Amino acid sequence: MPTPVSTRHHPHDDAPDTAAAFRELAALPAGPRRDALRDRIVEAWLPMAERLAGRFRSRGESYEDLRQVAALGLVKAVDRYDPGRGHAFESYAVPTVTGEIKRHFRDHLWTLHVPRRVQDLRNRVRQAGQELSQTLPGRAPGVAEIAARTGLGEEDVREGQAALESFSALSLDAELQGGDDDYSLGDALGGPDPALDTVVDREAVRGSLAALPERERAILYMRFFDDMTQSGIAERLGISQMHVSRLISRCCHRVREQVLREPSD
Repeated sequence: MPTPVSTRHHPHDDAPDTAAAFRELAALPAGPRRDALRDRIVEAWLPMAERLAGRFRSRGESYEDLRQVAALGLVKAVDRYDPGRGHAFESYAVPTVTGEIKRHFRDHLWTLHVPRRVQDLRNRVRQAGQELSQTLPGRAPGVAEIAARTGLGEEDVREGQAALESFSALSLDAELQGGDDDYSLGDALGGPDPALDTVVDREAVRGSLAALPERERAILYMRFFDDMTQSGIAERLGISQMHVSRLISRCCHRVREQVLREPSD
């Protein structure tokens, strides 16, 4: 005959008396009978797990998902609990279930990567802020007040406050207000600067240009930096336009060949 799970409750209405059931569970070998008793114990404690899940409402996760996480923590607590240690199951199960829920938030709901230390700071700062807000009507607690409440340094408090804004990321398609026009966050982000490619190219040919004869350097400078025409360069130097064209082509070919032969870093 299966061992009944007592309906007699402890001070909390959702804490059933399962001491005898746990003692039997510890003595049973693996098998259907043990599995059935384990399931009855878990079912008896589910209201407690759901109550703990309810404490984490309005934190960006659905209550149904929180219930599932709490139930998983309860199963772990039932499987790991040792009645021979002498402490009540509730004193072991509550931190186990709560820890499972907090771990769920920490590992799955942060859309930005935040170090665990900063996540812990965030939680401490958040809790202290909520507690102090109840005693400071009309204003939010300051950094020094939160530091005194938590025992943290003021710099750690500021870091925790900054992490409060990192729990979720804003979509690049999110609309922002900008004067008379609305625009998305993506529109406010910068893009690659095309001038960077010009800088790279100039640095690549600097040494090869310096090695050219002075007249060839002057011709290239007039053509590509002063934006002079070939006929204008020819007139200034007293040579033919055809000669200027050949010199430009020859110099560009020489510089290109030298740049291509140089080993890349």
